[in-house]
Amino acid sequence: MSSKRLGVLAIYLSKSRLEELSYFQRLSKEGKKLGVQVEVFTPDDVEGDNAVRTLTYDSGLGKWIRKRTSFPPVIYDRCRYKAAANYQMLKAFRNRHAKLIYLSKPLANKWSMHQILSENESIRPYLPATVRFSSVQDLLKVLKKHKLIYVKPKNGTGGRGILRIEQLGSDLYLLQGRNQQRTIIAPFRATEKQLAIKLHTLKLSPDYVVQQGIHLTLRDGRVHDYRLLIQKNGNGEWEVTGCAGRIGPQRSITSNLHGGGSAVTQDKLLAYRFSSEEKMNEIKKEMNSFAFTLANYLETKFGKLCELGMDIAVDPKGHVWLLEVNPKPSREVFRKIGQHSIYQKAVTRPLEYAVWMMKQKRIKREEQKEQEKTEDKQAES
Repeated sequence: MSSKRLGVLAIYLSKSRLEELSYFQRLSKEGKKLGVQVEVFTPDDVEGDNAVRTLTYDSGLGKWIRKRTSFPPVIYDRCRYKAAANYQMLKAFRNRHAKLIYLSKPLANKWSMHQILSENESIRPYLPATVRFSSVQDLLKVLKKHKLIYVKPKNGTGGRGILRIEQLGSDLYLLQGRNQQRTIIAPFRATEKQLAIKLHTLKLSPDYVVQQGIHLTLRDGRVHDYRLLIQKNGNGEWEVTGCAGRIGPQRSITSNLHGGGSAVTQDKLLAYRFSSEEKMNEIKKEMNSFAFTLANYLETKFGKLCELGMDIAVDPKGHVWLLEVNPKPSREVFRKIGQHSIYQKAVTRPLEYAVWMMKQKRIKREEQKEQEKTEDKQAES
């Protein structure tokens, strides 16, 4: 068995189907090169205080092997909280196994995150105005102020349940969106009164946030944004791994790849909107600089983190906006645009960071032993 073990905390989509299994397979193959054995498990696979049934990938056999073992000392949490029950189950797991080393900590929901980020003067200019949903009347006031708003579930992922509402004229509005299954809702043109009635039927609650909309529509009518991935490297330091553009399908209000969006390079998408190379370089530099500011600040609030996916918008004037931050980001966007070396880096960095964490733990243990020896000698003399 490899001397280095990395546990990957996952979640079942159905009784036996794990989310992200193809990513875990890739992680296992890359881990082998670094002398790290990747062991995948869910909270359901725990059989005691230090017993768990893990899956390891056998590349020779080309399949996953299940075995009963002790807990791996370092945990890479890839669970996505799509339901409140999942969140509670994972919170209970972390509380029960607090002595394990986790590569990252969970972040807050969209509303709490907005409040936390708003406290920082350097980050505030990058945040679209956001309020918690309270009533349809208040939502309409925000809409009249900004002319374009997005209504999002505070715990939603992958574009689920998001609405886009735009004021087209003095009494003409356009409502678009996706339901909880990510299906595109047919565009709905309405007067203010008709819109209010429609919004009441959608049963919005304080579990939603209302956010200032950024104009992200391209010439062909499709929306776009950027996914920037920043990760800890093998020295435990933040590094921007890459940034790619995402374009939503026709009639979609989001650009998520899971929702049918397509991926393009950052340069290609920037060039589509800005003709000046100087302007493009300026925007790229600002995105990267902001990513470091955000990552460092979030660690002061939540503790050690391993990687962050930032959904970034650039408005027609070139202003950079943060749409969302995700502590468990996908990296498929880089593979889809043919940036295989960046994709490779995106897969290996969590492994390299885990190895660094293990090394730090070993150094700390050795320092403690030395300290104890010195104290014993002093006590004897």
